[in-house]
Amino acid sequence: MHDVVIMTDSSSGITQEKAAQLGVEVIPIPFLINGETYFEGVNLSQEQFFQYLKEDAGVSTSQPSPGVLTEAWERILKTHREIVYIPLSSGLSNSCMTALALAQEYDGRVQVVDNGRVSVPQYQTVMDALFYAREGKSAQEIKQELEMKKNRFHIYVTVDTFKYLKKGGRVSGTAAVLGTMLNIKPVLSLGVEKLDVTAKCRGMKAAQRTMIEALRKDLDGDLREYFEQGKIRIMTAYSNISQAAVEEWNREVREAFQVDYVESAPLALGLACHIGPGGIGIAASYTDSI
Repeated sequence: MHDVVIMTDSSSGITQEKAAQLGVEVIPIPFLINGETYFEGVNLSQEQFFQYLKEDAGVSTSQPSPGVLTEAWERILKTHREIVYIPLSSGLSNSCMTALALAQEYDGRVQVVDNGRVSVPQYQTVMDALFYAREGKSAQEIKQELEMKKNRFHIYVTVDTFKYLKKGGRVSGTAAVLGTMLNIKPVLSLGVEKLDVTAKCRGMKAAQRTMIEALRKDLDGDLREYFEQGKIRIMTAYSNISQAAVEEWNREVREAFQVDYVESAPLALGLACHIGPGGIGIAASYTDSI
């Protein structure tokens, strides 16, 4: 029997294809669109999703059903000793708490990690879990390692339109109208348990500079020790922008932080619901797997 399987959900941005390459399991996040259920990365692509948003379809996210989780766990445990499951942060969804409750029935063979991650930091958590598994750590030891570093990350995102923040109730209608008229781009900070508007900038370029400076302060602040040790991964994320724009943003970030490489991936669709098309982000996350 093999040892530990690493599992996550699609809020990590890991596609089914990428999961197969990495040797991890990914539970797709379900979406309700115009009354029908779709699953991220299975029968709902990034392109289809943003087309639905463009059409103002009724779009809402859900969480994987208990049956989907337990069926996957039981299948895996027939051939593997343990599972480490890394779902979306409990501060952003009830999915993690549901999984924690279900895992109690598996005599410690399923360990659910709650370290506050989503999007590219969640992806990095999966990579670290794989690293620890290769080192021979047990599922419980992997969970402890990941949760011990819970607060060692920062992520900032800016949006191109207030439309979806207004839909989600994060800004008022008046603020959305004024913001659009004045070309204001809000900068959002995603913490362990919340998503907040932390700055408002005139234009996308100003918002990009603001995000870079905010992350620079973090790397000179609470993340400084780990950055100096070479334990911080710089990452970018984006929602429905051109490949040229992605490459340009990655270049700016590499130059700003004097790094040769940044991890870059589309924002998971659960976040894109609130961000909308045209959003970009930057993150820094502790990692042992660089």
